[in-house]
Amino acid sequence: HVHIAESGGGLVQPGGSLTLSCAVSGITFNRSAISWFRQGSGNKRESVAVIGRSRGTTYGDAVKYRLTISRDRAKQMVFLQMSSLKPEDTAVYYCNVLNDTEDRWGQGNQVIVSS
Repeated sequence: HVHIAESGGGLVQPGGSLTLSCAVSGITFNRSAISWFRQGSGNKRESVAVIGRSRGTTYGDAVKYRLTISRDRAKQMVFLQMSSLKPEDTAVYYCNVLNDTEDRWGQGNQVIVSS
């Protein structure tokens, strides 16, 4: 049974920081690339960060230098550290797990950046 669960979202002031977590089970974690996507109101879902099987990382231009993605193989978790948050970072953030046979999504976690 595949289970992907995001947590850590909420309300944060502009300029603040937040760390999202993605817990993964029931899927071959170490052979999967893990991505964070986000979708703001009225916007398309966009990729913001990817960590590959070998821990190589890629970031979207809008968030580069403000986000850090990491993975803990033992705990089968992926983290997204976000800093210098802006109102335009407000979105539902989704965790995606992708490998040769699976393409799975979490339910999403809301992040609101507002004063």
